[in-house]
Amino acid sequence: MARNVLTHNLSEPLSGATTAKVDINVGDGNLTIDRFTGGGQVLASGTLQYTENQGVPTQTLDSSNGQANLTLKVGRAGQPWFRLPWAACNGATEWQIHLNPTVSSDITAHADGGSVKLDLAGMTVTSVSADTGGGNMEVVLPDNAGNLSVTVKSGAGNVVVHIPSAMVARIQAATGLGKVVVDPQFNRTEKNTYQSPDYDGAANKVEITASSGAGNVIVSTK
Repeated sequence: MARNVLTHNLSEPLSGATTAKVDINVGDGNLTIDRFTGGGQVLASGTLQYTENQGVPTQTLDSSNGQANLTLKVGRAGQPWFRLPWAACNGATEWQIHLNPTVSSDITAHADGGSVKLDLAGMTVTSVSADTGGGNMEVVLPDNAGNLSVTVKSGAGNVVVHIPSAMVARIQAATGLGKVVVDPQFNRTEKNTYQSPDYDGAANKVEITASSGAGNVIVSTK
């Protein structure tokens, strides 16, 4: 039975924020996050699709002393959208969110089974934690990451992480049924661990944990 898909327009003011904690739960939809390019005093903008039986997504924003806490969550759960749990699948709706690149962001993202894409190029990010029950996961890391912690996982889909070629990183990469492919510039130090040759002495370095229950895990440089 077809369900009507509606769209909620997101626009949250910057309100002087310099740091932000962003927590997103897209439910059974697909999620894309990238940088806001429109200019102006905007913390986050975008479009959030939802079905009639879900209702409008909930959003809360608290700002104080330059710190913003933004939460976006799918509305009440309707009848689950059927999918094959072992397949890398598309979600029922699409959320596209654009974050202010000048704000230092701590991002948490969850999807029940849709795909998640985080294009963080040109952004300022301190932490990323993202998971999906069955869809694909793709993450593009920013060039100037500083000390960054990244944890990404999928229950069944492929997990792909793109790292700037000059980035110093330690990578934990594992899969249950797929294959692990890590750029050869990172030395394998243990069964599931890879790292840059100069990792121990580097002042700025990135910790990456990437895993999938059934899909491939790929870490490439760009």
